Amino acid sequence: MDQKPYDKIYPVSWEQLHRDCRALSWRLMERGPFRGIHAITRGGLVPAAILARELDIRHIDTICVSSYDWQERGEACLLGSRPEGDGDGWLLVDDLVDTGRTARMVREMLPKAHFATVYAKPEGRPLVDTFITEVSQDTWILFPWDAGAQFVPPIAKIKE
Repeated sequence: MDQKPYDKIYPVSWEQLHRDCRALSWRLMERGPFRGIHAITRGGLVPAAILARELDIRHIDTICVSSYDWQERGEACLLGSRPEGDGDGWLLVDDLVDTGRTARMVREMLPKAHFATVYAKPEGRPLVDTFITEVSQDTWILFPWDAGAQFVPPIAKIKE
């Protein structure tokens, strides 16, 4: 598969993720109320929990999709059961839309759902209805659940 390498890393702390999810909640307030949330696993689980709290939504379902393995993109594949209905009145949540592979698959399943992500890249951005932060296509977003504390060299030293 032809894919571009990630030239940059954009680390996201738990605090930043929480702030960004709250900002997303403010944007979504005018779009609701929603019947419930469909969280795309695994990345959409934490944002969905925060959005559910902020929007006072109790019904959360999951759509189990796999398309990544540590910086390696693959084909999106449904791992669980297909959600019922067309998504009308539902909020579809993921952490990020990247190339749009996962987004296209889920959009086909729930075409009437309102699709929200915390972060978006240019290739996938047209597939979501609402997002908070856009990053370049060549940026790897390092989420707090994927990170550990370690020494990081200065950016100038990385390029050497």
